[in-house]
Amino acid sequence: MAFAGSTVHIGCAFSIVEILAVLYRSHLRYPGNDPEATGRDYLVLSKGHGVMAQYACMRELEWLDDNAIRNYFADGSHLKGLSDSRVPGLEVTSGSLGHGFSVGVGMALAAKRLGTDQKTFVVVGDGEMNEGPIWEGALFAAHHQLKNFMVIVDENGFQAMGRTRDVLDLDSLQRKLEAFGFEAVSVDGHDQHALDEAIAALGQSAKTAPKAIIARTVKGKGVAFMEDDNRWHYTRLTDDTYRQALACLDLEPAR
Repeated sequence: MAFAGSTVHIGCAFSIVEILAVLYRSHLRYPGNDPEATGRDYLVLSKGHGVMAQYACMRELEWLDDNAIRNYFADGSHLKGLSDSRVPGLEVTSGSLGHGFSVGVGMALAAKRLGTDQKTFVVVGDGEMNEGPIWEGALFAAHHQLKNFMVIVDENGFQAMGRTRDVLDLDSLQRKLEAFGFEAVSVDGHDQHALDEAIAALGQSAKTAPKAIIARTVKGKGVAFMEDDNRWHYTRLTDDTYRQALACLDLEPAR
């Protein structure tokens, strides 16, 4: 997708792909494999610029076909570089960071008031945690005891303009979220077994607090020359770097 569309944000898609894969594989419910099914669980990609990872999962679920993937970001394509709620399976239009968290809190509150067992999962970036609406939403979620709400923080250590600790150091996100009334744990965000266990354990917790997972990740994970290199937040693939990236992943160029 990144090569076909000559687009950016590939590094942050690599840092969340295991998180999304585990959620779709084991924890999100879509009756009849319908992304718009009544009673479905909600996945809000608040860090909407990582949407290529979500599109890849949606392709595996057969919600998107190969033609849609090949034409990502092309003229006339409905697949854009940020999450867009007009695409079935994408719950919110996001990209203006900090907003998706509060939208997800509202979804969880609605489900609680309606008495459904729907769960809401929100994926945010650690740089996004700088935003004030995140913490307003966190206070609201804890006050309303939204145990059906879970935020997963992609803690890759970067935001657009540098390392998060240099731009605005938030220290321990786990301790901060716990102080805001969340039940929180930290895991390796690329260890699918650890992610699966953490999501399941928090989901089965008897505590009424909202849930949080701090997923320690590496931006650009899996492609050696992209890993922990923030230049790949805004760098586009060339013919050469595309082939180098595929070689790192033991893949052949798409036909």
